[in-house]
Amino acid sequence: MNTIKINKDRIIGDGHPCYVIAEIGINHNGSLEMAKKMIDAAVEAKCDAVKFQKRTPEICTPKDQWEIQRDTPWGRMTYIDYRRKVEFGVLEYSEIDTYCKMLGIDWFASPWDEPSVDFLMQFDPAIIKLASASLTDISLMKKVRQTGVPMMISTGMSTMNEIETVIEAIGTDNLMIAHTTSSYPCPPQELNLRMINTLQAMFPNNPIGYSGHEVGLATTVAAVAMGANFVERHFTLDRAMWGSDQAASVEPGGMSRLVKDIRDAEAAFGDGIKKVYESELAPMKRLRRAYINV
Repeated sequence: MNTIKINKDRIIGDGHPCYVIAEIGINHNGSLEMAKKMIDAAVEAKCDAVKFQKRTPEICTPKDQWEIQRDTPWGRMTYIDYRRKVEFGVLEYSEIDTYCKMLGIDWFASPWDEPSVDFLMQFDPAIIKLASASLTDISLMKKVRQTGVPMMISTGMSTMNEIETVIEAIGTDNLMIAHTTSSYPCPPQELNLRMINTLQAMFPNNPIGYSGHEVGLATTVAAVAMGANFVERHFTLDRAMWGSDQAASVEPGGMSRLVKDIRDAEAAFGDGIKKVYESELAPMKRLRRAYINV
């Protein structure tokens, strides 16, 4: 059975509601107040979780890019100073942890380096997510594996051989696999949603999901109709805000519609057993002229 239990009582997998993740990432632009407003909006939209990203700037930023000057909302600064500016530390994540628990929404993050895994573990995360960019970082993958926390991986910009190689290295226990295409925003013809079914066939004992970077909502609902056990969409308060991920993100109104459409689709799936519903009896009596005697 392709199910994983998180937070003691939440199950992700077939037969359970799709787990909907609002990916805040660094769309908060280093503002804890902005992050809290995004959490509020995700709760209002009835998302199951919010997700952030955690980096050690000195590790994740190539040394030859440190002193490159960049225009930012806070003025012109070096790229390394910008990376530090938008990175939350222990004080901010402690506040996020408390705030999310108070509001009853899960939160977790994508570590981009090994010290960030240790950093996140102090908050007892329900899941640790590895971004598509980290798929080939076997050392980081194994570091996450050592925590024993359920692990989610994204498979964007990766070949099938790379996907199979990393999963062979880390194993399939407590593993969720997300199909994605890593372009921002992604054109519909490159979403390749049938990969969800391909991954289901390859890894029948693992929850398979979808991480979307497209504009619009219909294709994410389609992913759920195709069997995605969890979905993730980048989330923002305003797509016009400064930041590289904003344009490919969903605003609060859109996220509310997305969650509602997903729940409506799930309600519509039914059980596959043909029946005559009570609501059909009056139309049947009014419209049908002949009946088969069986």
